[in-house]
Amino acid sequence: MRHAAALLTLLSIGVPAAAATVTDVVTRSGPVQGVASDAGIVAFKGIPYAAPPVGPLRWRSPQPAAAWTAPRDATRFGTPCFASPLPGPMQAPPQSEDCLTLNVWTPPAAAKAVKRPVMVWIHGGGFEFGSSAQPGYDGTVLAKHGVVVVSFNYRLGVLGFLAHPALDREGPGSGNFGVQDQVAALRWVRANIAAFGGDPANVTIFGESAGAHSVGLLMASPLAKGLFAKAIAESGAFWDSEHGSLSTHAEATARGVAFQQRVGAADLAALRAMPADQLNMAGRWDVRLDPGTTVFSPSIDGYVLREAPAATFARGAAARVPLLAGWNAREETPLFLPRALPHDTPEAFQAGEALLFGADRMAAAAAVYPSADPARSAATLVGDLVIAEQTWEMLALQQQARRTGVYAYQFSFTSPYSPIANHTAEVKYVFGNLAPPPPGRGGDLPGDGDRATADLMTAYWTNFAIKGDPNGPGLPTWPSYAGPGSQVLAFTPNGTAAAGETGTDRFRFIRSFRDAGKLPERWRTVMP
Repeated sequence: MRHAAALLTLLSIGVPAAAATVTDVVTRSGPVQGVASDAGIVAFKGIPYAAPPVGPLRWRSPQPAAAWTAPRDATRFGTPCFASPLPGPMQAPPQSEDCLTLNVWTPPAAAKAVKRPVMVWIHGGGFEFGSSAQPGYDGTVLAKHGVVVVSFNYRLGVLGFLAHPALDREGPGSGNFGVQDQVAALRWVRANIAAFGGDPANVTIFGESAGAHSVGLLMASPLAKGLFAKAIAESGAFWDSEHGSLSTHAEATARGVAFQQRVGAADLAALRAMPADQLNMAGRWDVRLDPGTTVFSPSIDGYVLREAPAATFARGAAARVPLLAGWNAREETPLFLPRALPHDTPEAFQAGEALLFGADRMAAAAAVYPSADPARSAATLVGDLVIAEQTWEMLALQQQARRTGVYAYQFSFTSPYSPIANHTAEVKYVFGNLAPPPPGRGGDLPGDGDRATADLMTAYWTNFAIKGDPNGPGLPTWPSYAGPGSQVLAFTPNGTAAAGETGTDRFRFIRSFRDAGKLPERWRTVMP
């Protein structure tokens, strides 16, 4: 349980805000009033991009937001969507189904004729928790580099990803309403961002963890075609896991029917009549388990996703946009360690490997995940299965399809302030939000190395959003990715490019189990 609390702490690093001048912008739905910070960046928060998905709109595709005429206060974040409750000392903020809002950070000169590149952030949280209001996602520092930053909420858990035969009869496929929200937010950006000084033809989607998986799903989805020009995926790609590829529609609807029976609802109308908090608690996620197979998350619904995303990439049919992606050195920490193979002894780990990979592949498995150090190998394996391998594979497939405009990184930077290059560790550097540790929790303050790494990452990320190439004056050269085994940028304390990739042999081994883009279905049952 402490792993989830640690992750939530990592996701909650913030920067101080200072209010100043109120600014008005007119969107297609009505006028909004934002506020400028002492850095001159103007923030607009809590803008509805879709109608509240309540009552008869629960488990339906997002609908247009109602228009308004009086200036709308856009100085506070909208209420987060209902999310899976997590253990730990941090209390979740108030939650609501009326949560489909977004936020915009824009430079003060954004109203001028020159339109600025747009970066649209998709938050992580396993499609079960998180929101755009987390302080670590403040877009002020990125916006100071001359881009417009957007973040948004989307439906989570059972309220965002319930699949059910009765819902299928109401419309095109069920189960991916949260991803449909993401598409709706991108459509809002295309229609409205020019009013904030942004260029609707130069939109970069970027996200971490479930947000990075969302990037991969949107690149594979026909619904998102033409809504973005570039993509950045930090630790995620296809929503694969240690249990294989994402759920089929049959698996997702079976889970939905079982949920209906478990909560005692006679039919879909009864489910819609139940209080949202009751549904949310009944569908809550146990952090020790894979959310892709035990609760509600993206699935192949035939509408948002027509096949496993890896299959779409393998066919060269994903969005052929410039891609920047990478993974961290210790992806398994802290969230995924409870899901690793048994590793108390070498024999226990070998038995788990045999079930997963098959007795005939044990020699190859032992070469990349040796049982001599079962704890280390088990941790590395689960990090590879949930995050690293598929991120590497997405890079390789996109490079194969595009040949140019693909950039890979590996994040292994550590410091007294950030001692492990774990899952989510890079986010605070990407946003440039190096907050001191929370009072009473101990820890070191950011040092010179932390600030230098943040300066590098904010510059690379915004350069990529501006021109599809992260390189720029004064930055270490980031080589274009040329396929597996080529150069990547290694974010070490020196921030230099390193020849080759860490883990390539492991990743090739896992990829060898794919058939038409899908991992073995038997992994559903053999993994714990």
